[in-house]
Amino acid sequence: MAKQIKITQVVSQIHCLKAHKATITALGLGRPHYSVVKNDTPQIRGMISKVKYLVKVEEVK
Repeated sequence: MAKQIKITQVVSQIHCLKAHKATITALGLGRPHYSVVKNDTPQIRGMISKVKYLVKVEEVK
């Protein structure tokens, strides 16, 4: 089974760049305190690193 991570948006995206807003949408987020569970892949990690100031990441057991 693939390792999974929980991604939670902690900050609003109001004053962000358009590319960062698109990344948040692509991750399935949109509002502060929303969470999604995704497989831990290099593509997802790259998206997280782009918006690391907006999200919190936790490993799911």
